[in-house]
Amino acid sequence: MSGWVEETLHEDLHVKLKIDRVLFDSQTEHQHLVIFENETFGRAMALDGVMQTTEKDEFIYHEMLTHLPIYAHGSVRKVLIIGGGDGGMLEEALKHPSIEKVTMVEIDRSVVDLCTTYLPSISNGAFDDPRADLVIADGRDFVANCEDRYDLVIIDSTDPIGPGAVLFTESFYRDCRCCLTEGGILVTQNGVPFVQAEELTSSVSFFRALFKDATCYLATIPTYVGGPMAFGWATDNAELRMTALAELRARFDAEPVESRYYTPEVHQGAFALPPYVSELIR
Repeated sequence: MSGWVEETLHEDLHVKLKIDRVLFDSQTEHQHLVIFENETFGRAMALDGVMQTTEKDEFIYHEMLTHLPIYAHGSVRKVLIIGGGDGGMLEEALKHPSIEKVTMVEIDRSVVDLCTTYLPSISNGAFDDPRADLVIADGRDFVANCEDRYDLVIIDSTDPIGPGAVLFTESFYRDCRCCLTEGGILVTQNGVPFVQAEELTSSVSFFRALFKDATCYLATIPTYVGGPMAFGWATDNAELRMTALAELRARFDAEPVESRYYTPEVHQGAFALPPYVSELIR
């Protein structure tokens, strides 16, 4: 392999990360997976040439897709994660003692095994937690046939190419809605809107056809260049997005978690969208 991983996800924007040392490079059953070391970002993983996660900044992405909806809801007990093979989302969700069960559905067992081996700091032992239920299956099929109900569904998917494409369709989101308890929340990874506008626009339009409250919130993650990343938000309880700062602080103080990005103040501010993003989801 050359001395750089070049991501060509966007037609007009290519990004390179220097490879200091390759730890793994091979084709899994579903995709090409590379794990390597980079001085600035630590150990990093790319799937089919697209950067997925790095040790140094994964906490931002994982904290904002778990803690924000958990504290907004106020009484999450069961969580469903679709994707998330690195285990970071699982680890953050299980930081909450009040959560009784987290079911994680990952299509590629190799991603779980290799991340546990080469990126153990991301999952930090979460797969050994008795509340964790790992299911190796296609997430689309799982939600289509799901009989359990969850207070929170997190879609920790790759971009809408390859195995992740079906996780951005209206039919998939409809099945996710059926997996939710009354007033439950669906949150999704929706890319960087400055360079992936259609991804966000289409997802939120689907949400609005299915849920009473649908929008997105933002966080800036260095690995995903082009501006802040958008996370889709959908629920039938519109009051949850408007949870007051004092209430968020009270919930955080009652069940604090170790975080390096999430705070109640960041939570509230994440829903303040700049006009160029608001225009994409009108």
